[in-house]
Amino acid sequence: MNDLLVARVLMFFSFTFDEKPHQCALVHWYSIFGDQPDPDNRMWIVTPDYFGGARSLSVIHIDSIFRAAHLLPIFDVTPLPRTLNYTATLDSFQAFYVNNYIDYHAYETFM
Repeated sequence: MNDLLVARVLMFFSFTFDEKPHQCALVHWYSIFGDQPDPDNRMWIVTPDYFGGARSLSVIHIDSIFRAAHLLPIFDVTPLPRTLNYTATLDSFQAFYVNNYIDYHAYETFM
């Protein structure tokens, strides 16, 4: 993925230190699964990172965020519950495709 990393922003925040404002984000990291895109659809697969059962979190400066990524859940044969809400998608699946077909810029960035 051209040395890009995928993370889910959980919170944006800012603080001032020595009279200088710092704009940050708390992120949950994702790892790239495999060393090449899926051969069927040419999309990279990512999985959420955990360390000792807890989310792998970091605070990053917002200047290090390059662009938004569109993550598509990878479905298996298990039927989804009717009560699943779209707001829980990133917490409900174990792997995601990074959709490089969402727009021209994403295609150029990830391919």
